[in-house]
Amino acid sequence: MDLSIVIVNWNSVGFLRSCLKTIYEHTAGVEFEVVVIDNASYDGSAEMLEREYPEAVFLQGSHNLGFSTANNLAYQYAKSSTILFLNPDTELLNDAITKMYTHLHSRPEIGAVGCRLVNSDLSVQTRYVQAFPTLWNQILRSDLLIRLFPKARLWGCRPLFFFGELPAEVEVVSGSCVMVKRDVFEKIGHFDEDYFMYAEDVALCHAIRRAGYSIHFVGEGSMIHHGAKSSTSKKENHFASIMQRESLALFFQKTRSNLYASLYKASVAVTALFRLTLITMVLPFEAMFSKGERFAAAGRKWVKILRWSLGLEQWATAARPGMPKRASDY
Repeated sequence: MDLSIVIVNWNSVGFLRSCLKTIYEHTAGVEFEVVVIDNASYDGSAEMLEREYPEAVFLQGSHNLGFSTANNLAYQYAKSSTILFLNPDTELLNDAITKMYTHLHSRPEIGAVGCRLVNSDLSVQTRYVQAFPTLWNQILRSDLLIRLFPKARLWGCRPLFFFGELPAEVEVVSGSCVMVKRDVFEKIGHFDEDYFMYAEDVALCHAIRRAGYSIHFVGEGSMIHHGAKSSTSKKENHFASIMQRESLALFFQKTRSNLYASLYKASVAVTALFRLTLITMVLPFEAMFSKGERFAAAGRKWVKILRWSLGLEQWATAARPGMPKRASDY
């Protein structure tokens, strides 16, 4: 067995079916297995796999363990020396898995690889490859600035635009698709389970590089990543907006200092106040230009973010009673 493909599913059975279909269609020359763990969504994925992919290993979670812990748990059932952690809302456009596997094992110093991810409309997903977060690049980061200054080292995504299909060393690849050598993954202690969701991939790449290995982007491999299809619900609770920032603050605390994390929260508070000021100015005129309540919804989101930055909202895993915090507790 060459490769184990680990997929964490949450309310994504339709995407999971399409993902597996393209994996089996496009992956040749690599002997692989599929391990799927459902994070207590009970969305019919068990029945679909039993009916259409009975060879896949399926684990049914009784709690939503979060991304890191669920991946670590599923990893315990993987048999091969190489692991691909893959989101269910991805679809292969070519033999991306084979290309990643070949490049990963071409040199001993390469610890992990990713490939080119595109959005549903086939535009390049600029946030897939990035630099390690800093206060500066988090304050300035926007899709507009990335499009205007794609070569800037601040973003770390230059290989997406200027290296074509040639492999290139990068700092971070997203956890939506990351292939890791098993011995490297074990050496760094797996995914850090202090991250419930978001920034666990940044922490993983940080640990891999600190261990002396490089991370490469394999541009000739290509997948669609529909994105954000299994992390939020239709209810307006702004879970993703808060968790992304909370996880990033945790990363700063772990890799830099408590002061740096506090400065990051302060920068988020300033940004939130600025956004809310603009929204307050525009809100009275919304009915004149829009039939919906886009600005009102944005205002509610930034109020939540402001409250979080001031310590009035906490969304960490520890705040959810009864939820296991480690795969060993499952």
